[in-house]
Amino acid sequence: MSAERKALVFALIAVFLWSTVATAFKLALVELSPRWLLAIASLVSLIFLSGYLFLTSQFSSALSALKQSKWFYLRQGLSNPLIYYLILFQAYDLLPAQQAQAINYTWALTMSLLAVPLLGHSLYRRDIAALLLAYLGVVVIATQGHVFSLEFSSFSGVMLALLSTVVWALYWIWNTGRKERPEVSLWCGFLVATPMAVLVAVVWDGWQIQIGQSLWAAVYVGLFEMGVTFLFWQKALTLTNRAASISSLIFLSPFLSLIFINQILGEQIHPATFVGLLFIISGLVVQKITASGTKKPAKG
Repeated sequence: MSAERKALVFALIAVFLWSTVATAFKLALVELSPRWLLAIASLVSLIFLSGYLFLTSQFSSALSALKQSKWFYLRQGLSNPLIYYLILFQAYDLLPAQQAQAINYTWALTMSLLAVPLLGHSLYRRDIAALLLAYLGVVVIATQGHVFSLEFSSFSGVMLALLSTVVWALYWIWNTGRKERPEVSLWCGFLVATPMAVLVAVVWDGWQIQIGQSLWAAVYVGLFEMGVTFLFWQKALTLTNRAASISSLIFLSPFLSLIFINQILGEQIHPATFVGLLFIISGLVVQKITASGTKKPAKG
C-alpha cells in the first residue's frame, strides 16, 4: 500500500471515530456528571498515551519536556483537557447532541478571530464572510430555525458550547511554535490535568462511578476522543504530501455524527440543524480558501 493510500485510510478511520464521540458523550452523561465523565476519560487517555510513549521510546523525553516547561504545561493542562472539556461536557448535558456538536465545529473560526490580537494576524474579507456564515449557522441551529425570535432551547448551553471553542482555540494558539512532538505535548497536559479532574469530580459530585453503559462510554471517550484518534490523524498528516486534501475529510465528520446521533440516541434531526451545519461548513470552506489563497488578499 502506498504512503498516500495509508494516509487516506488513517484519516478516514480518524474521521469515523471522531464522528462517534458526540453520541458517546450523551451516553456517558446518562449516569455520569460532566465532571466524572472528564475524570474517567482523562485517566483512560493518560494511561493510553503513557503506554504509547513507553512503547515508542518517548517516555523519558516527555518527562524531560515536562520538567523543562512545567509552567507552560500547567497552563496547557488547565486549558485542555481540564477547562475545555468541563465546559464542553456541561454544554452537551444541556443541549441536544446535534446542537452541541455542530456549534463545536466553529472552533477553527474562533481561532482565526483570536489570532488577530494574539498572533498579529490580519482579518480579511473572506475571513469576515466565513465568520458571518458560521455564526449565522450557530443561530439557526440553536434557535431551531426561529432566527428572528431568538428562542433558544438552552441559552446557557449554547453559550458554553461557544465558550468551549474559545478555550480550544487558545490552547492551540498557545501551543504555536512548540518543538515537542504533539503526542508528548498532549501527554504532559493530561498528566497535569487528570489529578485535578478527579479532585474536581470527587469534591463537586461525590463518588459516582458504577459499572454500566455510561462508564464504558466514558472509557470510549478517553480512547477515541482524546487518544487513539489523535494519533491516527497525526499519522495521516505525516504520511501524506497532500495535507490540504486529507484535512478536507474532516468536513465529513459532522454529517456522519448526525447519523449516529439519530440512529443510536434516537434524536430526531431537526431540519434547522442541517441548514445551520451547511452554513458552518460553508464558513469553514471559505476560511480554508483564504488560508490557501493568494499571499496578499485585499483587506476588509
